Amino acid sequence: MLNHGNILTAAEMKLAEQLLIDSGVSVQELMRRAGQGAAQMIWRIAADMPTLVLCGPGNNGGDGYVIAQWLLEKRVDVSIAAPLEPTTEAAQHAKSQWRGKTVILADAQPAAQFVDCLFGTGLTRAVGDQWFTHFSRLFAGAKRRIAIDLPSGVESDHGELLNDIPAFDTCIALGAYKPSHFLEPARSKMGDLVGIDIAITAESDLGLLTKPRISTPTSQEQKYSRGLVAIVAGAMPGAAQLTAMAAQKSGAGYVKIFAPAGFVAPHPSIVVETVQDMAELQHKLSDKRISAIVLGPGLGRDDRARELLTTALAANAPLLLDADALTVAGSQFTDLVKGRSAETIATPHAGEFSGLMPDALHHKLEDSRKLAGQAGCSILLKGSDTVIVSPDGKASISAQSCPWLSTAGTGDVLAGIIASRLATGISAYKAACEGQWLHSRAGQLAGPAFTPEMLIDQLPATLQECL
Repeated sequence: MLNHGNILTAAEMKLAEQLLIDSGVSVQELMRRAGQGAAQMIWRIAADMPTLVLCGPGNNGGDGYVIAQWLLEKRVDVSIAAPLEPTTEAAQHAKSQWRGKTVILADAQPAAQFVDCLFGTGLTRAVGDQWFTHFSRLFAGAKRRIAIDLPSGVESDHGELLNDIPAFDTCIALGAYKPSHFLEPARSKMGDLVGIDIAITAESDLGLLTKPRISTPTSQEQKYSRGLVAIVAGAMPGAAQLTAMAAQKSGAGYVKIFAPAGFVAPHPSIVVETVQDMAELQHKLSDKRISAIVLGPGLGRDDRARELLTTALAANAPLLLDADALTVAGSQFTDLVKGRSAETIATPHAGEFSGLMPDALHHKLEDSRKLAGQAGCSILLKGSDTVIVSPDGKASISAQSCPWLSTAGTGDVLAGIIASRLATGISAYKAACEGQWLHSRAGQLAGPAFTPEMLIDQLPATLQECL
């Protein structure tokens, strides 16, 4: 995996490159590795396609000169369009090795394949119209479009679009992935994302979510040691039923639902215990055998929901808060959660998150880290670019997404999966990471247009992959 799955900001990437340079690797050598690696990838994608490489004045443009020369030596019909002469020593050296045709940007004509080396990592302002107009024209005239490192017009660290750029077919990351490779709205512009190793080995507090390694139960395990998940039901029973079934099929040893009278168990193996009032619920949640509590799916938003939230927060077991529980908590979330004796996970979508942290979601990752630190809990902010953060700032981004998960009830399933992992005794952050991976993978296995129940049915097969 590129840079062992560590995702680097623009500043971290610059530092990592400098460390390589300090060790004796020249800037020219790094550019050669990046450019030739990218060229080989382009060759594998479309070996004989006439190609136009758009080269900027910096080192990303230098990569473009290396790419073009390598393709030229493979007898590809390749030319370069450049708005300015190279301004860095390494890029100047790369241009000096170029033996093909160079045209000024305004005179360039589209080719079947367009390679964007105008700007890469570190862009902080929009590409000016005097360049972007021609960029757009050349892009529109191509059949295949490839971005090198990052598409020009994308800010590196927050997923922001500095220009209204179109979607590429492929993005070739150099050395390490950057946050914007996985954060929306930039993520939607990347196309197929591939990476080129240039020997960067830098640590980061942000990484790609990877397939978990899950241990099978030992011969000494029993239902309580495998984890008792307690789900507190509210006004809408169907959501709690989905959460319970997901927890069970994700490996929980025992699943209980605490519910008002008349609640119907989704399966005979899932226990439903009736609770009449908050005192009774408090007593039941004090059971030391409970390994994880879930509150929120189908909870409702009335006075009873507020009482249920208060009661669940007072329990000593790890707690997952989802959906209506987060809406009820609202802007008081931090104060309500930070004093808990056990770990807490919150799993909001963007709308719910904005209620927890007013004026947030300017920068998804940074805002999630801020809330997690303030509240002392783990945050899983759901979306096509799901991020998971711990109170100490460690974070993961989900690289795999399944658009069919944008279906009512799938969030309830996610809550059950995470709870089953939390109930094993692992940390809240690790449980959230494992649960998110299992959820996304189950969505992929379920195929198109699945129901939450069909998603649940895929969980045993998903677990099998992790054993």
